[in-house]
Amino acid sequence: MTHGLPLVIVGGGLAGALAALRLAERRPDVPLVLIEGGTGFGGNHVWSFFDSDVPHGAHDLVEALTPVRWPRHRVAFEGRERVLPMAYNATNAAALDALVRARLPKAAYRLGAQVARIEPDAVTLATGERIAARAVIDARGPDGPMPGLELGWQKFVGIEFAARAPEPDCATVMDARLPQIDGYRFVYVLPLSAETVLVEDTYYSDTPDLDVGQVADRVRALARERGLLGAELRQETGVLPILIGGDPDLFWPENEPIARLGLRGGFFHATTGYSFGLALRLAEELSALPGLLDSAQLARWTRARFMAHWRESGYFRLLNRMLFHAAKPEERHRIFAHFYRLSPERIGRFYAGALTASDKLAILTGKPPVSIPAAVRALLGGSSA
Repeated sequence: MTHGLPLVIVGGGLAGALAALRLAERRPDVPLVLIEGGTGFGGNHVWSFFDSDVPHGAHDLVEALTPVRWPRHRVAFEGRERVLPMAYNATNAAALDALVRARLPKAAYRLGAQVARIEPDAVTLATGERIAARAVIDARGPDGPMPGLELGWQKFVGIEFAARAPEPDCATVMDARLPQIDGYRFVYVLPLSAETVLVEDTYYSDTPDLDVGQVADRVRALARERGLLGAELRQETGVLPILIGGDPDLFWPENEPIARLGLRGGFFHATTGYSFGLALRLAEELSALPGLLDSAQLARWTRARFMAHWRESGYFRLLNRMLFHAAKPEERHRIFAHFYRLSPERIGRFYAGALTASDKLAILTGKPPVSIPAAVRALLGGSSA
């Protein structure tokens, strides 16, 4: 019998921690153990999101993460700058770590616990300790290639400076008035407080290779140009997958017996790489599941949820093929500039992954940002090369 055994979540990043928080609150009948190999939950990250990314019913959890909120945000391209009356938000790993420690009893989480083996009904730690489980969810990030998926990459280096932004109530989400190297390049500027600013240099690139030292120097140069250079408080790096195509059955075989969440489960926005909204949505849905939450049930449910997400992301994969296969790397910025002519409502639905048929048509209308022959080749599965 598994009634008294815990549900074990391996990986205390965003997806695993949010799932644990919701389960602890809404399914107190299910014992829980959250296992994280690091010294804290969430790693070293800032997660940004629009209001439209937050699913119904999850606002209380978001508010508990004490996000910074900007009532408007800016995008800028050569010859075009726009301030949108759309709120933008950000929270960070420190807030997530504090919330997990505050809401979960100490017996419900393990830090500094390296995992040697995962089975459907047990987790074995590097120390040899074996934790028996009613079910195991693998919520660790990918530890290598993601089989079956054709990917581009969004990669970045961000530095948090002790500095004052000239417009503390406005987040710069995308400023592409930069030399376009290694694909589509833009800078974020997020005033995190009255005295701190995050400056992030980001690339939509064909490769996941990231020269952290070189890009960090570019961040410092960008901060200096904008009068934001100050003491460096924190540095963050990331390499996020952008989904172009692939075989979902190869990525996640039908009979795989272990449930997944987060990036390991393919739960990210295909075009932006954002995962905050999906992590919230899945935490909500998981905590509402009936029954004992055993291994077979969760393996079936998480895979079915991924397959539904795959189907829902088809249009975004089409856009990504245009971005990576129809546009030359140094011209990819034109696609984003074309997109940002749309209304705030359409833009919000895009980021939320909730486009209407009318939205999809509007994104593709107007003066084409790439050549028609290259777009046709990309849509048919070819390349602009």
